[in-house]
Amino acid sequence: MALILNIETATKNCSVGLSKNGEVLFVKEIAEQNFSHAEKLHVFIEEVFAETNLKLSDLSAIAVSQGPGSYTGLRIGVSAVKGLCYALSVPLIAVDTLEVIARKINVDNGIIVPMIDARRMEVFSAFFDANFNKIRETKAEVIDALSYKDISDAIHLVGDGAMKLKDVLTDSKFHFYPELEFPSATEMAVIAQQKFEKNEFEDVAYFEPFYLKDFVLITKK
Repeated sequence: MALILNIETATKNCSVGLSKNGEVLFVKEIAEQNFSHAEKLHVFIEEVFAETNLKLSDLSAIAVSQGPGSYTGLRIGVSAVKGLCYALSVPLIAVDTLEVIARKINVDNGIIVPMIDARRMEVFSAFFDANFNKIRETKAEVIDALSYKDISDAIHLVGDGAMKLKDVLTDSKFHFYPELEFPSATEMAVIAQQKFEKNEFEDVAYFEPFYLKDFVLITKK
């Protein structure tokens, strides 16, 4: 039996879930305009164990959304997971945040393009096929009316980065899903289980989030 704690903090959604053999047992999450991950994360962890009558010592592994996404959110999630993995002597599993978003939708054909808002008209994005295989690498890209003009397949856009593009990407091949905005621990469960079965674990001491872009601190002159 694989009991995995799944933690997603890469966006505005602070999401914590427990899964057993890839099946979700319980998820606690909240998406707020102002990031509340620092205040909510450890409370949510306690609540999911209380709801399932399980203990931290029962865990087989802990999975964390590795990014790309919010610098602050990723730091909070990864720091918490590394501390727990070290204390409990359980392996750490890193999950691609964009794949988590892609798995929020099921399509028969076309390309799934999960997008995370990266300010202005820029997004963090990747391409996945209908079976959630990544077919284009993760990029930080600025979107305009000519983006994806060479693709004739249906393009399914999901994530908070997609919603700001409805007035830009107007061709009928683009499909938007406003209810599928943030990644969640719910969709992490299957990915984490697959990685657990393959022993795809990270080095707890040296693992770092995938920021994609360097963090720049701007100060007033």
